[in-house]
Amino acid sequence: MSIARFFINKSSKNMIIDNYLRNELKRAGYAGVEFQKTPLGNRVVIYAERPGMVIGRQGATIRELAHVIETKYGLENPQIAVVPVQNPELNARIMASRVASALERGIHFRRAAFVALRQIMEAGARGAEIVIRGKLSTERSRYEKFRSGAILKAGEPRKYAVDRAVTSVLLKPGVFGIQVSIYLPVKTVDDISIVEVTQQAAG
Repeated sequence: MSIARFFINKSSKNMIIDNYLRNELKRAGYAGVEFQKTPLGNRVVIYAERPGMVIGRQGATIRELAHVIETKYGLENPQIAVVPVQNPELNARIMASRVASALERGIHFRRAAFVALRQIMEAGARGAEIVIRGKLSTERSRYEKFRSGAILKAGEPRKYAVDRAVTSVLLKPGVFGIQVSIYLPVKTVDDISIVEVTQQAAG
């Protein structure tokens, strides 16, 4: 197997496991996973809003997850660690999942989006954007965009300053897509200012 094929297969397996965990741990506020190779096997770090639900009673849930990941997805000797998300309102995956859950409970899409936007901005975000697509009010599919504050669309800062997630939910009218982008409260190159030092001050 070529090196390129090896890394493609590895990335594909990681993505499949990520999708499995997202579906299994929806109620736990699943926020992502990291894979780390160790001498003893593979360390799987799961980030979640409610770690207790990932662990389960006396560790039952986490043992079941490890068993499935090893037997069904072929990850050798997975050692699972669960890390709580410190600020879930600044995690795009969690907020997209919250909007999806609100839609499943019958809450109007505009109300669900505005509630999520308020929570994100109150958590300290510099900006946020939520896009909901689907048969929102008619038989024709369309989308509505909700925004608060600023949001970066391009450039190098977007890679590290904007957290983005996409999810979907099946409702009676059909599948609704939800995209959440959060401009995190971090400094970017645009925030750098040059202060002119006068000769007198320098002396």
